[in-house]
Amino acid sequence: MANELTRRDFPDDAALAPAFAEWTAERLRAAIAARGAALLIVSGGKTPAGYFRALSAVPLDWTRVSITLADERRVPDDSPRSNARLVRQDLLRDRAAVASFVPLADSRLSPAQEFAAASARIATLPLPADVVVLGMGDDGHTASWFPEAEGLKEAMDPGSRQLVAAIAAPDALEPRLTLTGRIILRARAIALQIEGAEKFKTLEAALADGPVEAMPIRAVLRGAAERLTIFAASRA
Repeated sequence: MANELTRRDFPDDAALAPAFAEWTAERLRAAIAARGAALLIVSGGKTPAGYFRALSAVPLDWTRVSITLADERRVPDDSPRSNARLVRQDLLRDRAAVASFVPLADSRLSPAQEFAAASARIATLPLPADVVVLGMGDDGHTASWFPEAEGLKEAMDPGSRQLVAAIAAPDALEPRLTLTGRIILRARAIALQIEGAEKFKTLEAALADGPVEAMPIRAVLRGAAERLTIFAASRA
């Protein structure tokens, strides 16, 4: 499987971020030229912060770009654990300040209302996504596809009828919403950003034989390898 994957290695995040940003921008520009609009789906956490800042400064017609999240915790927008907060802070700035951001969650609503509202918002976006940016946890999860989670098989299914799935995180802190395989695995291009020796070990384990449910990143590695590029930095 490793021979089928495209991987770009960098010494650190400072070298990775601008190259990853330009790779993303090339695909967004091509989408705008071909279809008049582009859809970028990103992930939260600390890892993409440098990439977000680099991407926000890249020249392209950001007024034609829609941005949403691969997953989100059910927390207020101003919570430090909110992925939307990180996107607003690090990506929706400079040139990218004029992009259209579509948040995934709204914790002011009841769970049922929030799920319905998220599904409706995602359905209005110019699918399929042009670029999906994913991260990976040390347990092999990606987005909010957690190992052995209830509803995981349906959430990862590229043929799912749903665009969004509700997933309970194993840390039992906040319930989450995640995009399903119908969106993530059907994207025109997928990027996986990883940094550091531990993540390299996790990737090596994920590339080995084993059930997808044990390491959900395998759904991407096996189901979308031809559209996947791995951006790897030895150091953060």
